[in-house]
Amino acid sequence: MTVAAVIPHWNRRDLLAGLLDNLKQQTRPFDDVIVVDNGSCDGSADLAGRAGARVLRLESNLGFAAAVNKGIQAASCKWVAILNNDVTLEAGWNEMLLHEAERTEAWFATGKALTAQNAECIDATFDEIARSGCAWRCGAGKADAPIWNKSRVIRIAPMTAALFRRSLFDEIGLLDEGFGSYLEDVDFGIRCALAGRSGIYVPQAVAYHRGSSTLGRWNKDTVRWIARNQVVLARKYLHGQGLWPIMAGQLLWGLVACRHGRALSYVRGKAAGLRDMAVGLDVRSPGWKYRKYTPEAVRVLLEESERTIFDLQRHTGFDWYWRIYFWMLRR
Repeated sequence: MTVAAVIPHWNRRDLLAGLLDNLKQQTRPFDDVIVVDNGSCDGSADLAGRAGARVLRLESNLGFAAAVNKGIQAASCKWVAILNNDVTLEAGWNEMLLHEAERTEAWFATGKALTAQNAECIDATFDEIARSGCAWRCGAGKADAPIWNKSRVIRIAPMTAALFRRSLFDEIGLLDEGFGSYLEDVDFGIRCALAGRSGIYVPQAVAYHRGSSTLGRWNKDTVRWIARNQVVLARKYLHGQGLWPIMAGQLLWGLVACRHGRALSYVRGKAAGLRDMAVGLDVRSPGWKYRKYTPEAVRVLLEESERTIFDLQRHTGFDWYWRIYFWMLRR
């Protein structure tokens, strides 16, 4: 049983140095550490090589999805851990995820990520997707609580820090590089769920995440990419679904962007998504496998996932976005 760590990276050599040092502290060491450098100009690739990592040098920044794909293709281990450059793993992270994934025969596994700035606050657990085509990183921004300490079967693992069977990418395909950066992990999770490939959430495997360290959470480019990729997700999966949840959820997300002073980025992102939808988005991932899913299969998945969002929000306190969204759907 072997496991490789794949780290997509662009600049911020300080973060990369910290992560590479942190990986050496794992109770179950990684058999291979692959740094995919997206054309960094700060000496990151040389630093990774001196630290003992295998370095794949890309000439320019091709985005998160392309970098991860390059790393996966280079990995020959049974398991592949995908790690952001701004995470820190507790010493038993790899060992716990491997043990639970093997024991439960899960296809992928992820643990609980806490914010590096406040270890009492959730950064990420697992993802769910609403009928709107908008995803929720469950628990993000909420206080750590017993509900986040329960192991459970999951549909979507955030690729902030997660473990996958290498064979899963042969079956489902690699990440869709048409997403560039953001929501490519949600897209991959949807494909896994529709193919009946589930994962496991292991809260005892803890990571700490700085969050949006490269661009910033509400950076204009971040907002533009997310707004654009919400349209891409809708194009791929929401044909034949109800129109009102899509309109309600995506317009509400626009209000969130406006509150953070990113109205123009939101509009530009939506315009880019609609333009790509009109001309036909090229799927540029070399290993992406297209399967045509029935609207009924997608509907069942979205309803189950949205129900999970509602239940978690009800137990932990509704964020205003989800409170308004579910209120609008009842009208």
